Amino acid sequence: MKRREFIKYTAAAAGSYALSSFHVLQAAGLQKKYANDLVNLGKTGIKVSRLAMGTGTNGYNHRSDQTSELGIEGVADLLKSAFDQGINFWDSADQYGSHPHLKEALKYVPRDKVVILTKTHAETAEEMKEDLDRFREEIGTDYIDIILLHMMTHADWPEQYQGAMEELSRARERGVIRAHGVSCHSFDALTTASRTDWVQVDLARINPRGAIMDADVERVVKVLESMHLQGKGVIGMKILGAGQLRYEINDCLRFVLNLDCVDAFTIGQESKDQMMDLIKRIPDARVE
Repeated sequence: MKRREFIKYTAAAAGSYALSSFHVLQAAGLQKKYANDLVNLGKTGIKVSRLAMGTGTNGYNHRSDQTSELGIEGVADLLKSAFDQGINFWDSADQYGSHPHLKEALKYVPRDKVVILTKTHAETAEEMKEDLDRFREEIGTDYIDIILLHMMTHADWPEQYQGAMEELSRARERGVIRAHGVSCHSFDALTTASRTDWVQVDLARINPRGAIMDADVERVVKVLESMHLQGKGVIGMKILGAGQLRYEINDCLRFVLNLDCVDAFTIGQESKDQMMDLIKRIPDARVE
């Protein structure tokens, strides 16, 4: 989100609206949650901070809001500042062009103290091999914690991406990656991900308004609950609806924090002020 928008929405009161009892839990007795809580990402064995540092609020053609606005040093400085606040989860993608920015940040942050997630459009085994080698060189690391097949939209995506999936399974056995999964951009793709054993981690669009989501809130939550029960790691994205809900930030945070089926969530930030604002809001949002 842009700085001028950030200043505007942080100064404005959050819009009031009614949510069903399905969507919001009663505040009484709830414990606070923090951005830097270390949580288990499903059954992957990977512990991540509850808040992930997004690097592609709007990302395409190897560019994003963050990489374009801040540049390599700016993004790296933001990631380092987040690490200093206990946030160890970095969300990147080839599509965002953010790998060099992570490489710069790793000059100042120990590699084994952060969890790096990236995403690929590779479909075949050969394409996946090439991406694994290129990604590690671009980031400056011997291994990548989590790789997701990026933007699945069709129900039959496992057939289309079978070669890439098999190569990622082999890479996990070799220790080149620690976990694999998908990011979904349709309800059919999300449902397939829930039913696919290969998926260890899913990145899903979730917010209280259904903004830029794969289906209505209740249907999506039911699928995420199924994933959670299976032991899949569930990461929420589009928590603020790619900026559409920027005036309802507390309500959006409260909603996702009260979903036990969501392990962690990623939000793209473009300044230290935005980062610190989120860190301060999160503990109180759940119990307001």
